[in-house]
Amino acid sequence: MAYEQIKCDLSEHILTITLNRPEKLNAFTPLMCEELVDAFTKADKDDDVRAVIITGAGRAFCAGADLGMMLSPASSAVSTTDIEAYRDLAGRVTLLIYDLKKPVIAAINGAAVGVGVTMTLAMDIRLASSDARLGFVFTRRGLVPEGASTWFLPRIVGLGKAAELLITGRIIGAEEAAACGLVSEVLSAENLVPRAREIALDIAKNTSPVAVALSRQLLWKMSSADHPVEANKIESKAFAWMLQCPDSREGAMSFLEKRSPNFVMRPSADMPNFYPWWKRRDFTT
Repeated sequence: MAYEQIKCDLSEHILTITLNRPEKLNAFTPLMCEELVDAFTKADKDDDVRAVIITGAGRAFCAGADLGMMLSPASSAVSTTDIEAYRDLAGRVTLLIYDLKKPVIAAINGAAVGVGVTMTLAMDIRLASSDARLGFVFTRRGLVPEGASTWFLPRIVGLGKAAELLITGRIIGAEEAAACGLVSEVLSAENLVPRAREIALDIAKNTSPVAVALSRQLLWKMSSADHPVEANKIESKAFAWMLQCPDSREGAMSFLEKRSPNFVMRPSADMPNFYPWWKRRDFTT
Protein backbone atom coordinates (compact mmCIF):
# COMPACT_ATOMS: atom_id res chain seq x y z
CA MET A 1 0.00 0.00 0.00
CA ALA A 2 1.46 3.36 -1.04
CA TYR A 3 0.92 5.96 1.68
CA GLU A 4 -0.34 9.48 1.04
CA GLN A 5 -0.95 10.80 4.56
CA ILE A 6 1.73 9.05 6.60
CA LYS A 7 5.42 8.35 6.10
CA CYS A 8 7.26 5.27 7.34
CA ASP A 9 10.98 4.85 7.93
CA LEU A 10 12.62 1.68 9.25
CA SER A 11 16.17 1.82 10.56
CA GLU A 12 18.01 0.01 13.34
CA HIS A 13 14.90 -2.10 13.99
CA ILE A 14 12.83 1.02 14.72
CA LEU A 15 9.83 1.93 12.58
CA THR A 16 9.08 5.65 12.67
CA ILE A 17 5.59 6.57 11.48
CA THR A 18 5.06 10.26 10.74
CA LEU A 19 1.56 11.68 10.32
CA ASN A 20 2.07 13.70 7.16
CA ARG A 21 -0.55 16.37 6.54
CA PRO A 22 1.39 19.31 7.98
CA GLU A 23 -0.66 21.88 6.07
CA LYS A 24 -3.75 20.56 7.92
CA LEU A 25 -1.93 20.06 11.24
CA ASN A 26 -2.06 16.32 10.47
CA ALA A 27 -5.83 16.23 10.87
CA PHE A 28 -7.16 12.68 10.96
CA THR A 29 -9.06 11.33 7.94
CA PRO A 30 -10.49 7.95 6.89
CA LEU A 31 -7.49 7.53 4.57
CA MET A 32 -5.05 8.24 7.38
CA CYS A 33 -6.88 5.65 9.46
CA GLU A 34 -6.52 3.03 6.72
CA GLU A 35 -2.85 3.82 6.29
CA LEU A 36 -2.15 3.61 10.02
CA VAL A 37 -3.97 0.29 10.26
CA ASP A 38 -1.92 -1.03 7.35
CA ALA A 39 1.39 0.23 8.77
CA PHE A 40 0.80 -1.14 12.27
CA THR A 41 -0.46 -4.48 10.93
CA LYS A 42 2.66 -4.91 8.80
CA ALA A 43 4.93 -3.82 11.66
CA ASP A 44 3.43 -6.44 13.95
CA LYS A 45 4.27 -9.20 11.46
CA ASP A 46 7.78 -7.94 10.67
CA ASP A 47 10.46 -9.34 12.98
CA ASP A 48 12.84 -6.62 11.80
CA VAL A 49 10.66 -4.13 13.69
CA ARG A 50 11.46 -4.13 17.41
CA ALA A 51 9.73 -0.86 18.33
CA VAL A 52 7.52 1.79 16.73
CA ILE A 53 7.65 5.58 17.11
CA ILE A 54 4.80 7.78 15.92
CA THR A 55 5.05 11.55 15.56
CA GLY A 56 3.67 14.37 13.42
CA ALA A 57 5.17 16.38 10.57
CA GLY A 58 5.40 20.12 11.07
CA ARG A 59 4.13 21.96 14.14
CA ALA A 60 1.45 19.51 15.32
CA PHE A 61 1.08 15.87 16.22
CA CYS A 62 -2.57 15.65 15.16
CA ALA A 63 -5.16 18.40 15.50
CA GLY A 64 -8.03 15.90 15.63
CA ALA A 65 -10.48 14.81 12.99
CA ASP A 66 -10.64 16.83 9.79
CA LEU A 67 -13.83 18.75 10.59
CA GLY A 68 -14.05 20.17 7.09
CA MET A 69 -14.21 16.67 5.72
CA MET A 70 -16.74 15.65 8.37
CA LEU A 71 -19.07 18.51 7.37
CA SER A 72 -18.73 18.00 3.63
CA PRO A 73 -21.67 16.63 1.59
CA ALA A 74 -19.69 13.45 1.01
CA SER A 75 -19.88 12.65 4.72
CA SER A 76 -23.65 12.97 4.92
CA ALA A 77 -23.95 9.19 4.95
CA VAL A 78 -22.75 9.24 8.56
CA SER A 79 -26.08 10.72 9.60
CA THR A 80 -27.93 7.71 8.20
CA THR A 81 -25.52 5.10 9.54
CA ASP A 82 -27.05 2.35 11.65
CA ILE A 83 -25.85 3.43 15.09
CA GLU A 84 -25.72 -0.17 16.30
CA ALA A 85 -23.31 -1.11 13.51
CA TYR A 86 -21.19 2.05 13.49
CA ARG A 87 -17.62 1.83 14.81
CA ASP A 88 -15.54 4.99 15.09
CA LEU A 89 -12.30 5.20 13.13
CA ALA A 90 -10.19 6.10 16.15
CA GLY A 91 -11.19 2.80 17.71
CA ARG A 92 -9.84 0.91 14.72
CA VAL A 93 -6.42 2.39 15.46
CA THR A 94 -6.40 2.12 19.27
CA LEU A 95 -7.79 -1.42 19.40
CA LEU A 96 -5.25 -2.57 16.84
CA ILE A 97 -2.39 -1.01 18.82
CA TYR A 98 -3.80 -2.58 22.00
CA ASP A 99 -3.28 -6.06 20.53
CA LEU A 100 0.18 -5.48 19.03
CA LYS A 101 3.25 -7.49 20.02
CA LYS A 102 5.48 -4.44 19.46
CA PRO A 103 5.95 -1.51 21.87
CA VAL A 104 4.78 1.87 20.57
CA ILE A 105 6.17 5.26 21.60
CA ALA A 106 4.25 8.47 20.91
CA ALA A 107 6.40 11.56 20.35
CA ILE A 108 3.73 14.24 20.73
CA ASN A 109 4.83 17.48 19.11
CA GLY A 110 2.48 20.46 19.35
CA ALA A 111 -1.27 19.95 19.26
CA ALA A 112 -2.79 16.55 20.06
CA VAL A 113 -6.53 17.06 20.18
CA GLY A 114 -9.49 14.68 19.93
CA VAL A 115 -8.38 11.59 18.06
CA GLY A 116 -4.92 13.15 18.09
CA VAL A 117 -4.66 12.33 21.78
CA THR A 118 -7.01 9.33 22.05
CA MET A 119 -4.96 7.36 19.51
CA THR A 120 -1.95 7.63 21.84
CA LEU A 121 -3.70 6.08 24.84
CA ALA A 122 -3.10 2.52 23.63
CA MET A 123 0.59 3.30 23.13
CA ASP A 124 3.09 2.25 25.76
CA ILE A 125 5.15 5.39 26.23
CA ARG A 126 4.05 8.97 25.57
CA LEU A 127 6.56 11.81 25.36
CA ALA A 128 5.60 15.43 24.73
CA SER A 129 7.35 18.54 23.52
CA SER A 130 7.24 21.50 25.88
CA ASP A 131 4.85 23.29 23.51
CA ALA A 132 2.45 20.33 23.28
CA ARG A 133 -1.23 20.95 23.93
CA LEU A 134 -3.48 17.97 24.60
CA GLY A 135 -7.26 17.99 24.71
CA PHE A 136 -10.19 15.59 24.87
CA VAL A 137 -12.40 18.30 23.37
CA PHE A 138 -15.40 16.17 22.41
CA THR A 139 -17.99 17.80 24.67
CA ARG A 140 -16.99 21.19 23.25
CA ARG A 141 -17.82 19.88 19.77
CA GLY A 142 -21.15 18.35 20.75
CA LEU A 143 -19.65 14.86 20.71
CA VAL A 144 -18.61 12.12 23.13
CA PRO A 145 -15.22 10.43 23.59
CA GLU A 146 -14.13 7.81 21.06
CA GLY A 147 -11.26 5.43 20.42
CA ALA A 148 -12.06 3.44 23.59
CA SER A 149 -10.69 6.44 25.53
CA THR A 150 -13.24 5.94 28.33
CA TRP A 151 -11.50 2.58 28.94
CA PHE A 152 -7.88 3.65 28.45
CA LEU A 153 -7.77 7.11 30.03
CA PRO A 154 -8.90 6.18 33.60
CA ARG A 155 -6.27 3.44 33.64
CA ILE A 156 -3.59 5.99 32.82
CA VAL A 157 -4.56 9.06 34.87
CA GLY A 158 -7.18 7.72 37.30
CA LEU A 159 -10.95 8.05 37.20
CA GLY A 160 -11.13 11.50 38.78
CA LYS A 161 -8.68 13.16 36.39
CA ALA A 162 -10.19 11.32 33.43
CA ALA A 163 -13.63 12.63 34.36
CA GLU A 164 -12.32 16.18 34.59
CA LEU A 165 -10.55 16.00 31.22
CA LEU A 166 -13.43 14.32 29.38
CA ILE A 167 -16.27 16.37 30.86
CA THR A 168 -14.66 19.80 30.59
CA GLY A 169 -12.97 19.12 27.27
CA ARG A 170 -10.31 21.65 28.20
CA ILE A 171 -6.86 21.82 26.65
CA ILE A 172 -3.92 21.07 28.94
CA GLY A 173 -0.24 21.81 28.53
CA ALA A 174 2.62 19.36 28.54
CA GLU A 175 3.57 19.97 32.17
CA GLU A 176 0.06 19.23 33.42
CA ALA A 177 -0.05 16.16 31.20
CA ALA A 178 3.16 14.95 32.82
CA ALA A 179 1.92 15.74 36.32
CA CYS A 180 -1.13 13.50 35.87
CA GLY A 181 0.79 10.71 34.13
CA LEU A 182 -0.65 11.23 30.66
CA VAL A 183 2.90 11.68 29.35
CA SER A 184 6.08 10.46 31.01
CA GLU A 185 8.54 13.12 29.86
CA VAL A 186 8.46 16.70 28.57
CA LEU A 187 11.26 17.68 26.23
CA SER A 188 12.27 20.53 23.98
CA ALA A 189 10.92 20.21 20.45
CA GLU A 190 14.37 19.45 19.04
CA ASN A 191 15.01 16.69 21.60
CA LEU A 192 11.61 14.99 21.38
CA VAL A 193 12.12 12.49 18.56
CA PRO A 194 15.78 11.85 19.47
CA ARG A 195 14.66 10.93 23.00
CA ALA A 196 11.94 8.65 21.60
CA ARG A 197 14.55 7.02 19.42
CA GLU A 198 16.93 6.64 22.36
CA ILE A 199 14.26 4.70 24.25
CA ALA A 200 13.36 2.64 21.18
CA LEU A 201 17.01 1.76 20.54
CA ASP A 202 17.42 0.65 24.13
CA ILE A 203 14.45 -1.69 23.67
CA ALA A 204 15.70 -2.93 20.30
CA LYS A 205 19.24 -3.64 21.49
CA ASN A 206 18.74 -4.93 25.01
CA THR A 207 15.42 -6.77 25.28
CA SER A 208 13.97 -10.01 24.00
CA PRO A 209 11.24 -9.26 21.43
CA VAL A 210 9.19 -12.23 22.63
CA ALA A 211 9.58 -11.25 26.29
CA VAL A 212 8.54 -7.70 25.38
CA ALA A 213 5.50 -8.96 23.47
CA LEU A 214 4.41 -11.12 26.40
CA SER A 215 5.13 -8.42 28.99
CA ARG A 216 3.17 -5.84 27.00
CA GLN A 217 0.11 -8.04 26.80
CA LEU A 218 0.38 -9.22 30.40
CA LEU A 219 0.22 -5.59 31.45
CA TRP A 220 -2.62 -4.52 29.16
CA LYS A 221 -4.76 -7.63 29.47
CA MET A 222 -4.28 -8.47 33.14
CA SER A 223 -4.51 -4.98 34.64
CA SER A 224 -8.29 -5.27 34.42
CA ALA A 225 -8.52 -8.80 35.88
CA ASP A 226 -10.99 -9.10 38.75
CA HIS A 227 -8.30 -10.34 41.17
CA PRO A 228 -4.47 -10.15 41.17
CA VAL A 229 -4.27 -13.94 41.39
CA GLU A 230 -5.57 -14.12 37.82
CA ALA A 231 -2.63 -12.00 36.69
CA ASN A 232 -0.21 -14.14 38.70
CA LYS A 233 -1.53 -17.35 37.15
CA ILE A 234 -0.74 -16.25 33.61
CA GLU A 235 2.48 -14.51 34.68
CA SER A 236 3.65 -17.77 36.26
CA LYS A 237 2.77 -19.73 33.14
CA ALA A 238 4.62 -17.28 30.90
CA PHE A 239 7.60 -17.11 33.30
CA ALA A 240 7.93 -20.91 33.40
CA TRP A 241 7.66 -21.08 29.61
CA MET A 242 10.34 -18.41 29.10
CA LEU A 243 12.68 -20.25 31.50
CA GLN A 244 12.70 -23.13 28.99
CA CYS A 245 13.48 -20.85 26.03
CA PRO A 246 16.82 -19.79 24.53
CA ASP A 247 16.21 -16.10 25.19
CA SER A 248 16.19 -16.54 28.97
CA ARG A 249 19.44 -18.48 28.81
CA GLU A 250 20.95 -15.79 26.59
CA GLY A 251 19.73 -13.09 28.96
CA ALA A 252 21.45 -14.75 31.91
CA MET A 253 24.68 -15.55 30.03
CA SER A 254 25.03 -12.07 28.52
CA PHE A 255 24.61 -10.54 31.97
CA LEU A 256 27.20 -12.83 33.54
CA GLU A 257 29.62 -12.32 30.64
CA LYS A 258 29.04 -8.54 30.69
CA ARG A 259 28.15 -8.32 27.00
CA SER A 260 25.19 -7.25 24.89
CA PRO A 261 22.54 -9.95 24.46
CA ASN A 262 21.81 -11.68 21.18
CA PHE A 263 18.18 -12.73 21.47
CA VAL A 264 17.04 -15.10 18.72
CA MET A 265 13.34 -15.72 19.36
CA ARG A 266 10.86 -14.11 16.96
CA PRO A 267 7.37 -12.83 17.82
CA SER A 268 6.10 -13.96 14.40
CA ALA A 269 6.93 -17.62 15.01
CA ASP A 270 7.97 -18.27 18.60
CA MET A 271 5.11 -17.15 20.82
CA PRO A 272 3.86 -19.82 23.26
CA ASN A 273 0.96 -22.06 22.34
CA PHE A 274 -1.17 -20.46 25.07
CA TYR A 275 -0.86 -17.05 23.38
CA PRO A 276 -3.28 -15.35 23.16
CA TRP A 277 -4.73 -16.44 26.50
CA TRP A 278 -7.59 -13.94 26.22
CA LYS A 279 -10.65 -14.10 24.01
CA ARG A 280 -10.05 -12.19 20.81
CA ARG A 281 -12.69 -9.53 20.21
CA ASP A 282 -14.12 -8.66 16.82
CA PHE A 283 -14.03 -4.90 16.38
CA THR A 284 -17.02 -5.04 14.02
CA THR A 285 -19.43 -6.61 16.53
